[in-house]
Amino acid sequence: MQKYNILIIEDDKKIASLLADGLQQSGYETQVASDGEEGFTLLCSGNFSAAIVDIMLPRLDGLTLIKSARNAGVLHPILILSAKRLVDDRIKGLDCGADDYLVKPFSFSELLARLRAMLRRTTQSQQELVLEFEDLYIDTRRRQAFYNDLALSLQPRELALLEYLMRNKGETVSRAMLIDNVWDANFIPDANVVEACVSRLRGKLKKQTGKKFIQTIRGLGYTLVSS
Repeated sequence: MQKYNILIIEDDKKIASLLADGLQQSGYETQVASDGEEGFTLLCSGNFSAAIVDIMLPRLDGLTLIKSARNAGVLHPILILSAKRLVDDRIKGLDCGADDYLVKPFSFSELLARLRAMLRRTTQSQQELVLEFEDLYIDTRRRQAFYNDLALSLQPRELALLEYLMRNKGETVSRAMLIDNVWDANFIPDANVVEACVSRLRGKLKKQTGKKFIQTIRGLGYTLVSS
């Protein structure tokens, strides 16, 4: 197995130790940060394959940490691990830039499965460096979308959604396909998360390019369209 280095940002010493030991036994390398400021500094170093982040952290909370790291250009996949279980809490976590959200208490085997899925998606996205659709393109290495030479301002989840649509251009992708590939397959399937994200992305594309690009196919899903 390829060696992945996982950053664990968790102030509960028992949980951090259990995570580190379990991940090491599963073939991963790990490093632990016990507060948000230390975690942010390490995360921005670029020496990690992924991060597991608690929300309730001393010195810098997890949501602020993740948002700041994304604004600083950090691209590693991030899994939030939190005792906060409300749908609104999960949405806030994903909207601030996390790739997945797992509620405590958790099954370690599920955490491993979600971590593998995040790393697999990252590896797959790096295989094709530039995705194009008309004058719209994504530099997958830099994790940046462009319209002609204009850099588009998109949140990580919006960029992942656009990337999936571009990888499946010419096809209609269903809500279930988006949940499986842009979110986690087990993430609040009955919430309005997908529709809200598509609406935000469509609105941002319209504002920044003058074109919508995304068409809703009633009862089926979404597709990219020429404008």
